[in-house]
Amino acid sequence: MWTPFGISTAHAQDAAAGGAGIVMQLLPLVLIFVVFYFLLIRPQQKKMKEHREMLSAIKRNDRVVTAGGIVATITKVKEGSDEIEAEIAPNVRVTLVRGTITSVIRPQAANDEPAAKGA
Repeated sequence: MWTPFGISTAHAQDAAAGGAGIVMQLLPLVLIFVVFYFLLIRPQQKKMKEHREMLSAIKRNDRVVTAGGIVATITKVKEGSDEIEAEIAPNVRVTLVRGTITSVIRPQAANDEPAAKGA
């Protein structure tokens, strides 16, 4: 339909609905970000926090596993430092960077032993 100002009613209606159209176009992107946050970002942040807490709680005589797969026993923890001294074999001590420790091996309690063989 022709109007004196050169704007058809179809364009006027499209402009009025433009705000809602933009929201409908952005809604899938927002939903994708929310899903990524709850499925990927948040669990990763929680895991990193637990790892930092584990590293700060390391003490002498703890058995640890390094990123290289070496099992060692902590012999000296230097407070305020990133370095830890560990024994990887009898009379073989090395200095480890705290961040390379991936896990602490907790000793099993006596009641956690597997059932006796043949039972």
